[in-house]
Order: sequence, then structure tokens, then C-alpha cells
Amino acid sequence: MPLDLSDESHYDRTRLRQWARGRARSAGVDRRDLLKLFAVGAAAGSLGLAGGGTAAAAPALGVGAGAAPGIVKPLPPDLFTIRGTNAETNFASLRGTGHLTPIDRFFVRNHTSTPRVDVGTWRLKVWGDGLAAGPVEFSYERLRSLRAVERTLFIECAGNGRSFYSTQQGQPVTGTAWTLGAIGVGHWRGARLSDVLRLAGVTRGAVDVLPRGLDDEVVANGVNLGRVRRPLPVAKALDDVLLAYEMNGRPLPPDHGGPVRLVVPDWVGISSIKWVGDIEVSGEALYSPWNTDMYRLFGPNHPAQGSAPLTRQTLKSAFELELGATVPVHRTRLLTGRSWSAAAPVTRVEVSTDGGGHWRRARLHDSPRRGGWVRWSVPWTPRTAGATAVLARASDGTGRTQPETAVHNTQGYLFDAVVRHPVTVV
Repeated sequence: MPLDLSDESHYDRTRLRQWARGRARSAGVDRRDLLKLFAVGAAAGSLGLAGGGTAAAAPALGVGAGAAPGIVKPLPPDLFTIRGTNAETNFASLRGTGHLTPIDRFFVRNHTSTPRVDVGTWRLKVWGDGLAAGPVEFSYERLRSLRAVERTLFIECAGNGRSFYSTQQGQPVTGTAWTLGAIGVGHWRGARLSDVLRLAGVTRGAVDVLPRGLDDEVVANGVNLGRVRRPLPVAKALDDVLLAYEMNGRPLPPDHGGPVRLVVPDWVGISSIKWVGDIEVSGEALYSPWNTDMYRLFGPNHPAQGSAPLTRQTLKSAFELELGATVPVHRTRLLTGRSWSAAAPVTRVEVSTDGGGHWRRARLHDSPRRGGWVRWSVPWTPRTAGATAVLARASDGTGRTQPETAVHNTQGYLFDAVVRHPVTVV
């Protein structure tokens, strides 16, 4: 009887068992090398591919300036904090911008650098033993000739909020020291991945779908890991995944995956492969470094061999206010922010302006919906000068509310705790 892999948790548990028992094929990297890297990652917590270094050094105040290696678009310091090869959106810059994240301030997550791919010569090759016949190629024009769909969805790095494990919980983690700006909501237009797979002849025996990017190959600890790629279960691929070629009504920009990228609703950002160039459709389970050592949970609160590969994102809230902002006493200001969840629409947001002593309900400015965020506001008149913290916590349609602390993992993924946002009243 074939396995039902449509349920995410069932899929995760099954793939973890298959990997541990050697029953999943390592796509593109020798299994011995993957096992060596896996052992390093389990011991050290990371391969160091999340941007390098330790997240404990995340600055609470100020904004990084300069240019990130390999990013094409301008990165003015009022809009971005540079983090290695990545650029984090300064959340305060979203105030007044509307529901969609403008392209000029949408975060950039690169494993290497942004490639410049010519639309005229770009081809998407779909291949593998999960197809009824041989490989099929799609040009950009052919992809655009398919029935187009449009979705408004967020894409969020799995490590968004990582620095707060260290700065707020006192727990060391490795990787890019994101605060809360490794997320953006875009309006995506493209073809359904399911339509492309069916045109290519996907069979009932297909198990995994492996999209691969056209960015440079990644080398870690002397091992060439190849281009960024991460398998999806065929059930997810045939469900709601897009091959997007437009973002916010414009052709997809280079830094955000142009000419074509995957958009995988609700799942961690690494699933939404940028600059996609080929897709393998396999009749057996697949693994890559991006779901063996990376994008799994390691640490004392998780299985000794690590958790199953990460899929769904979590629940968060952020103020549209600089960390460490100075605000005047006895003057009313409108605190604004955004909250989001991958599990269900956000239904309630509460704000504390006294460090968590008292909470009041914020006004929501968007209809709660899955796949996006809700903007909210609450007025505040500070009565006492001095250092304090404002806090926001969200609840979603599953009944879950952001906790006071996040369960630690050594790579700093899926931080979901209420963030203590420092301010000084003068």
C-alpha cells in the first residue's frame, strides 16, 4: 500500500526514517559526504551556511550600511541591515507601506550571490524517473502561456528572529543574526507547478519533486554541495505551489529569483527555490544537504539525530519601530506592527507597553487570512521617562498564542516567542 505523504508531519517522520536507514537517495552529493557533513552539523549545530558566524552578535541598535556581496538592487541603510550575503528589511521602514512589501525593501536571502539569468535563453527542464517519458523543457514564453494564477503570500526565512535566542533567551545559536526582517509579503503571479508537472507526464509512482536553482554551487568544509535544492513531497507540489514570474505586478527581479522561482505557501523560505532551472521528479525519496544537516532542529530538546526536515513556518509579531527607539513622554503615538502565522489566520494581537505587565488588544487593519500578515495598531501615551520594552503577541485560528520563550535549537530556527522590543522614553 503506498504511503500517504499528503500530511506534512507524516511526510517529515517518514523521510527522517528513510534517511536514517539509507533508503532515501542523496541527490547530487555522495551519501558518505552527506553523512560526514551531517555528523559535523549534529555536533556543531550548523554547517555555517546560514550566513556564517554566531547569531549572538546581533546588534540591538543601529543599522548596518554598505553593500552585500552579490546583491543587485540598492540597499540603503534606512531600509536594510546587511548580514553577510543577505539583506534584512528594517521593519520600521514598512510603516505606511501598505499590505504588500515593496520590492525595494523586500529582504534578500542568498546562499552565494544573485545570478543574472537571461529570460530569452532560460529553460526549465523537468526530468526524472517519476515521469512517464523523457525530459520536458519549458521556455519562459511557454510557461507564461499556461493558465496564470495570482496569490498574496509571505516568504520567510526559517531563521527569522534567530538573534533573539541569544539576546533575549541567553542561548547560543549559529547562523545569520536576523532580527524579524527576514520576511516579506508579495503578490505573486505564475503558473501552477501542478500544471507543469502534469504536462511533463508525472506518474502515480512519483514520490518527491526536487527543484534546483541556477545560482553558484555551494562549498562547505571542502565538500561541493552543488546548487541549492530541496525536495518537496509530490502531494505538496501538486497542491498549491507556484512557479512565479511576477512579483507585485512586475517581472520577477533578479534578487528575488527572476526570471522564475518557486513560491511554496506556508513553508520555510528555503523551499521557495529561486532562479529555478530544473526539477527532478523521482519515484523514490530524495535528500539534499538542505534537508539533512540544514533546516532541521538539533539540540538537547530534539532527537539525538535531529528533527525531521522543517516544513511549515511559525507564529510571529513585529513592531514597525526601530529597536531602541526614543519616544517622548506624555505624547500619544500610534504603535503599529504586523503579525503572521503559517498555520492559520491571525485572529488576535495584544500589546504591552510596560514590559509585559499589562496587555490590551490591538486593532486589526486587515481581514485575517492564511498566507499573509495582519497589520495592527494601538495608541500609547508614555507616562514615565526611562528605559522600557513594548511587546506584541499574536494568536491564530488554531488557538495558539506566541509563548514567552521559544524552544531552543542550535541553528536558531523557528523562533516564535514574544519579542521584548526596547524603547527609551524621554
